[in-house]
Amino acid sequence: MATWDEFETSNPTLAAAGRRLLYRTETGEALLATVRGDEPPRIHPIWVGIVGGRLYAFILKSAKRTDLERDGRYALHSHINPPVPCEFSIRGRARLIDDVAARAEVGSSWYFEVDETYELFDLDIEAAVLGLRDNADEWPPRYQSWAKD
Repeated sequence: MATWDEFETSNPTLAAAGRRLLYRTETGEALLATVRGDEPPRIHPIWVGIVGGRLYAFILKSAKRTDLERDGRYALHSHINPPVPCEFSIRGRARLIDDVAARAEVGSSWYFEVDETYELFDLDIEAAVLGLRDNADEWPPRYQSWAKD
């Protein structure tokens, strides 16, 4: 697994495009897929942030948080802008961060007031895929991928 910084060092072009798509609306927005045992995957809209070279998410008590705490596997997909429907997705493992100082540092630059009801997760990256399209009529996308060695 890699941190965002390691991913960015390994493939700066793909990481820059991914960052641009995650922050398309100036806040890190994405869809999170989680799994639990043999059950079908769940899809959840969340906010993510790249802070100090790592990709983070604050998660309320919910099915998605329980899934991440029990299993840790996730997939994350950027929201798509219909006129220019480029896409970015990553997959990996989420780790619960219980370090008070790290939580405070990440929370100080977050999009909303973070309180004790939120848990902080560090999203390690195993693989990333970028699909580029110049407009909605272009098909198929031009795909690029990256995977941690």
